[in-house]
Amino acid sequence: MSAILDQVGTADAGKRQLSGLGQAASTVSTASTTAPPSGARALFWLCLSLIGGILLAYAGTIAGMASIWFKSDTFLHGILIAPISLWLVWSRRRELSRLQPKPQPLGLAALCFLGFAWLLATLADVQVVRHFAVVAMIPAAIWTLLGKRMTATIGFPLAFLLLAVPFGDAFIPTLIDITANATVWALQLTGIPVFREGNAFSIPSGNWSVVEACSGVRYLIASLTLGSLYAYLTYRTLSRRLMFIAISILLPIAANSVRAYMIVMIGHLSGMTLAVGVDHLIYGWIFFGVVMALLFWTGTIWREDHETPQAAGPANADAAPGTQPLPAPRIDLKPVGRIAALCIAVLLIWPAWAKFIASPSPDTPATLDFPAFLKRWQQPGQASPWSPQYTGNPMTAKASFRFSGKAASIHVAHYPVQADGVGLVTFGNTLVAQDDPNWHASTDTRRLAVSGNTAMRVRESVVFGPGVKLLVWRWYVMDGTTYANPYVFKAALALQRLLGRSTAASEIMLYAPLQERREDAEASLAAFLPDAALLMRERSGHANQR
Repeated sequence: MSAILDQVGTADAGKRQLSGLGQAASTVSTASTTAPPSGARALFWLCLSLIGGILLAYAGTIAGMASIWFKSDTFLHGILIAPISLWLVWSRRRELSRLQPKPQPLGLAALCFLGFAWLLATLADVQVVRHFAVVAMIPAAIWTLLGKRMTATIGFPLAFLLLAVPFGDAFIPTLIDITANATVWALQLTGIPVFREGNAFSIPSGNWSVVEACSGVRYLIASLTLGSLYAYLTYRTLSRRLMFIAISILLPIAANSVRAYMIVMIGHLSGMTLAVGVDHLIYGWIFFGVVMALLFWTGTIWREDHETPQAAGPANADAAPGTQPLPAPRIDLKPVGRIAALCIAVLLIWPAWAKFIASPSPDTPATLDFPAFLKRWQQPGQASPWSPQYTGNPMTAKASFRFSGKAASIHVAHYPVQADGVGLVTFGNTLVAQDDPNWHASTDTRRLAVSGNTAMRVRESVVFGPGVKLLVWRWYVMDGTTYANPYVFKAALALQRLLGRSTAASEIMLYAPLQERREDAEASLAAFLPDAALLMRERSGHANQR
């Protein structure tokens, strides 16, 4: 009996030993099939070095973008975008390990385009374009280095980096108009009488105005960022992702109008004791949080679970059980290294070119007095208390005139040189300061102003103040050319700097009291227009229009 037990024990031990060997073999096989290709670590460091090169070459732009993150609550989320993108890339590491890099030389053309766009934006001092160009260089460089398939695998994490750019200020005037229109319409629908002047309106219980903080741009940016990330993590099909992102854009715009109406109604029904101070911002964010929670909860109804990626590598997925798998394919780093060197060379051209282009010397006039031919206009005793807002301390001159029963005022702001954040078209140069409690301005419209033989494209606005309304015509003048479009003016400024020409420029404003008849104010401005055009010619020669 003991002999039989000994044999059984020996057999069991043998089975356990074979089982252990099988498990070990299975472990080796799995490890071999899931191991990254040879050279993957070197490829990772090469990609990281290329991104680091972009950050170093354009350190000034990156630092400017980071300073906006920390200074503005609207763009504070930008700090988190890069870590989130890195985590999303890391989550796709298994898929990336099964692909081979195939450098795409066509990507060098994309890098050249982005570099030139950065150069023009730097010369024209268009901050948002400069930021977008630098951030877009990262996915463009990765595409150039790794090729189409690997870049497509991490396409969303790379595109998500663009949300780190502080943008949205250009949408504020439009969002203010949408909010004001919707709020006034809802109040009238409720039966409350409304008197509106621009973005300010009055109801029987008090006065309200839609300013930058009420535009909803913060809601829009936050919703776009969260909605994009949620769509990527929740859905698999592109159509559902794009649809959810579109809803994330439209919903906060509509919700902000509802929020503004609710705030006004709370103030109205409480006798202007509630929702008239900081508390209305608190109510707004609570309402926004509820809207976002409902959006994400609704989004889970159509969620699509992601497939679990296969553990086996492509080269060894069909390996027979019990056989030693083939070694992982080796990455050929030579073409990747060559294309990386070309990327660095292309990226370094544009900062060097920007430094080579020296800022022109200031073209400073001795005075900014009005010439003698304006003497035929009599100066009234008291000018309007309103003045536009400028940054960078430009030279300014202001006067009010009266002639043949028509009254008009002129304001000229002159920048001898435009560079390094100082110029006519920049943040802070506005008709009315955003936080001004007494003055408000309507949205600009462009029109053709005609007076006799003088025709000029101008930007038209209405400025509202305590007991006064002003009709304003304004335009820019640089190197003998007039501009009514600020974007065209910025493009011309970039060309001036690129060619080494003077960037001295002025903004000329004509404004007149706006009474019951708008035609009277337009007639006063039209009467003064030929003399304003003559003033422009005296300063900069014959003027062309843009």
